[in-house]
Amino acid sequence: MKRRIEIMDTTLRDGEQTSGVSFSAAEKLTTAQLLLEEVKVDRIEVASARVSEGELDAVKRITSWAKEKGFLDKVEVLTFVDGDASLSWMEEAGAVTMNLLTKGSLNHLTHQLKKTPEVHFEEIEKVVQKAVDKGFNVNIYLEDWSNGMRNSMEYVFQHLDYTTKLPIKRILLPDTLGVLTPEESFSFVKALVDRYPETHFDFHAHNDYDLGVANVIQGVKAGAQGIHLTVNGLGERAGNAALASAVAVLTDFVKGVEFNVDETTLYKISRIVEGYSGVRIPPNQPIVGESVFTQTAGIHADGDKKKNLYVSDLRPDRFGRKTLYALGKSSGKANIEQNLKMLGISLPDEDLKKVTQRIIQLGDKKETVTREDLPFIIADVLDRAPAVERISVQNYVLTHSKGLQPSATVQLKIENKVYEENAQGDGQYDAFMNALKKVMKQEKIELPELIDYAVRIPPGGRTDALCETIITWRFKGETKEMKTRGLDSDQTVSAIEATMKMLNLI
Repeated sequence: MKRRIEIMDTTLRDGEQTSGVSFSAAEKLTTAQLLLEEVKVDRIEVASARVSEGELDAVKRITSWAKEKGFLDKVEVLTFVDGDASLSWMEEAGAVTMNLLTKGSLNHLTHQLKKTPEVHFEEIEKVVQKAVDKGFNVNIYLEDWSNGMRNSMEYVFQHLDYTTKLPIKRILLPDTLGVLTPEESFSFVKALVDRYPETHFDFHAHNDYDLGVANVIQGVKAGAQGIHLTVNGLGERAGNAALASAVAVLTDFVKGVEFNVDETTLYKISRIVEGYSGVRIPPNQPIVGESVFTQTAGIHADGDKKKNLYVSDLRPDRFGRKTLYALGKSSGKANIEQNLKMLGISLPDEDLKKVTQRIIQLGDKKETVTREDLPFIIADVLDRAPAVERISVQNYVLTHSKGLQPSATVQLKIENKVYEENAQGDGQYDAFMNALKKVMKQEKIELPELIDYAVRIPPGGRTDALCETIITWRFKGETKEMKTRGLDSDQTVSAIEATMKMLNLI
């Protein structure tokens, strides 16, 4: 039979110690509801006792809801060895499970509390007994336990010899400063599991050396029956071990254990907590980052078409996500094909090559290209164009200053002759057209009339979105119309591109 691991999420308590993060009571309630009902973690730690009135209000809301749902024993509060103070706060908040913070290293006990082990243990026992008398469930944190095991192991054993005999449910082992290595995490947890086989141990990892998830895995392998995690790895300093990453690694690499978390909800809770906390998720954050299931290199997209050569067990559908194929200078035909397929579009091979080349050019300009841009790019690339470009823009300067009329200086090459003209206008494109008309007049070329000017931007509303400009032209005295289109992230440049296509068609 598989060994069952409890997952306790401490986003609302330890995660809120992230610099600048403070959840409102409503945000705490919503997050608690999602974690217990949708993500299905076993327990949540929601606050520290006696912090503020706002914290008390948040815990009251959570415990009221949890009591109705039958989740009250899953809601935990950090408390202190402070006589009746934390216990009274717990009663007012309506909570029934307390995580009592005690000293897990001789260094902390000696220099912070300035007490002997015997005095500390007696004070712990008094609080525990009072809590049990009030009907509370009690877990005990050993603060700075990791350094305690490194530097004062006999003290840790002395502590546990005493406290494991008390009426408690769990011992919580925090790597408070995030200093453990995976080897130490395994050996320290195993030493306690072997010595106290009847005790339930939770392991609580921090990420100061970026070893949080690795340490969690080793703690579980060593026999820990519970682990503490936070959404998006929120927490003090470098944060805590991340919920999504730890769940994925436990699922794939630690056989013989099972737990409740629903992987398909991890992306959703990650985005919600990102919004509430204001702490942005890096695009390359494992599991929940925006780019982690995006193939950029064309060779990878090609491999996905051929027997899923670049697919691992870390499949995006496990987390309610999809594989995406980035469009940019590293894109190959396979990337483009995959994106076109998602849009229900297919192209002949020759046209596909042209579109691929255009996307690579845009990538070299550091343009952001999305799937929604593809229909615009296809229309632009496959638009009718002459085999030989008779007229070309060599250079131009557009100016727009407050209080001054926009102006344009244009350098144009017509066959082998170069012209340069300057003009003003009501806008930058109007100034460009006025300068262009001066050049065309010298060549005795009559320009068609611009009768319609349409701009389209793909959905999404990005400020760097590609802009498609479609201009309709008509010569005087004629009914036949001509349309040309340009594509660029700058609307004026897009219009100039459409204009240059017109010049080579007349």
